[in-house]
Amino acid sequence: MNQIVLTGMVLSTMPIGEYDRRVVILTKEQGKISAFARGARRPNSPLVGAVNPLAFGEFTMYEGRTSYTIQSASITNYFAELREDVVGAYYGFYFLEVADYYAKEYTDEREMLKLLYQSMRALINPHIPNRLVRRIFELKALTVNGQAPQVFQCVICGDKERPAVFSPAKGGLVCSECSGDVIDGMLFDNSTLYSMQYIESTPVVKLYTFTVAENVLAELEKVMDRLMEVYVDRRFKSLEILETLT
Repeated sequence: MNQIVLTGMVLSTMPIGEYDRRVVILTKEQGKISAFARGARRPNSPLVGAVNPLAFGEFTMYEGRTSYTIQSASITNYFAELREDVVGAYYGFYFLEVADYYAKEYTDEREMLKLLYQSMRALINPHIPNRLVRRIFELKALTVNGQAPQVFQCVICGDKERPAVFSPAKGGLVCSECSGDVIDGMLFDNSTLYSMQYIESTPVVKLYTFTVAENVLAELEKVMDRLMEVYVDRRFKSLEILETLT
């Protein structure tokens, strides 16, 4: 078996047998992987804290023919602040579920990993509302996955000048000349459109550097709820719990 070191964040974990855990990690080097953490459920195991969701760091593991086995871990951030904030934690768990939904094995998931890490940091930043962090994360996750709505020009003819509505079903802006069959057209504040343009075009490390007025946030919430309905074919358990808490 080959020994390798992978950098990543734990997305989920589940018990296996009496003492082991099966861990899903989003890694910089190999995308989403599953690995076994032998003995991780024993109280004195050095892996007890290392294989919990949100843990970010380096994982040393053996690569077998059909699976990985974690040997040790060097965790650089547990995001412990979120574990002391129930609402913040469930925002984080929701982000993990979305990443798990989109990420694939043996693909380049570095942007999704960056987005996860920066989003967790934003959740513990008191200057940015968690509601806004959620909507930035959702739109950037769609962007990273190649599903970004067209927010710079008409999705049909490419016009940038005519008045336009936003159609989640059409995948973005639709100008007045092309909107004849649009039945879900949304009109919103220019600041909302600018915010969406910024989120889609800005590198992940600079995403969480702005706040918006309450009316803009409300519009972002409305449009992102609709976009997630269009592009994501499942409900996330952590989101259902989060919505009961908030």
